[in-house]
Amino acid sequence: MRWIPDAESAALPDPDVSGLAIARLLDGPPPSEEDVRAFLGQGEFPLLEGNRCTFAFLGPADEVRLRHWVYGLPTSEPLHRIDGTSLWWYVLDIPDGSRIEYKLEVRRGNEVEWIRDPLNSREARDPFGANSVACGPGYEAPPWTKVDPAVPAGTLEDRVFQSRALGVRELTIYRPPRFKESRRYPLLLVHDGGDYVRYAALEPVLDNLIHRLEIPELVAVLTHPPDRMEQYRASEAHGRYLAEELVPQLERDLPLLGTPEGRCLMGASLGAVASFATAVQYPGMFGRLLLQSGSFAFSDIGGHGRGPVFDPIADFVNQFRRNPSRVSSKVFMSCGTYESLIYENRSLVPLLERTGMDVRFVEARDGHNWENWRDRLREGLSWLFPGPLWLVYD
Repeated sequence: MRWIPDAESAALPDPDVSGLAIARLLDGPPPSEEDVRAFLGQGEFPLLEGNRCTFAFLGPADEVRLRHWVYGLPTSEPLHRIDGTSLWWYVLDIPDGSRIEYKLEVRRGNEVEWIRDPLNSREARDPFGANSVACGPGYEAPPWTKVDPAVPAGTLEDRVFQSRALGVRELTIYRPPRFKESRRYPLLLVHDGGDYVRYAALEPVLDNLIHRLEIPELVAVLTHPPDRMEQYRASEAHGRYLAEELVPQLERDLPLLGTPEGRCLMGASLGAVASFATAVQYPGMFGRLLLQSGSFAFSDIGGHGRGPVFDPIADFVNQFRRNPSRVSSKVFMSCGTYESLIYENRSLVPLLERTGMDVRFVEARDGHNWENWRDRLREGLSWLFPGPLWLVYD
């Protein structure tokens, strides 16, 4: 991936954009308002032409910049204004299958605001708001992430749990369609479960994968931490809460398998750290781990470079790297190639494999965001808990 260099003159097409719609607009006399409207009417922006993605902004401004979350590229690049118009443009080469979240930074005088792209209806939400989305050739949101009226829906039940280690905890229990007390179900214990539901479509994903027989019917327990920054940094109290209090109570209250192979810890970012740290603290108790874009800071020499908030995590990961051990049976890991954590996640894979754990690691051309994690759920869940479809055809 590369950025198109700044044009020497807005009146002449940059050689790097020749053949694109923006080059045709720039070639010849200054474009009229009608020319600009025709350019913007060619399709939804960013305008994708092969692997070339043209971003555009129409409006008065002193400066417009593209702000994105692709590690390895400049985080901010200027759009170019066409003389005599209020149209701004920028071109980015995007590899096949890519998905990029971004905003536009617009400066007018001393006022600066970050906005979603007014010309782009595609957006992704997260706990901090929403971003616009640009996609490379071949990327589409998987159909199994969408609500299907023909698919039976599971149910969600909110509960309150009193923990000796952490105090009052709020939970949500997902029961699959056709749930019966006479059956026994695997347990999927999900860190940041509310965010997975709100931003990663966890509920329709489970409904669809169960309906398609790609995973078995299972019970998912979604946690809602009041202070994830404290509890998810390899906290021993958090591990005690899960392993010594919550899971035993769930297995008394619900018809669960109650075996290591029937228990899975799942989480993204710090939630992946919390999942892995609990498995290390209680080796053999959780036979399945689903770790997405784990914030696995570590250092071989010097510091880890991620600030003091990551110190407890680095201490934990460094200790495990010095004395690795088999703490689970199967581990599914995923990470985006456009996020800074790709190095740490790649580095952890061979270490886990050497302990005898069965590890599957998947990379995607995406960043550190909920839709990246959503898009990997089918592969992760169906590998950890293969349903009748895979048991027959795999």
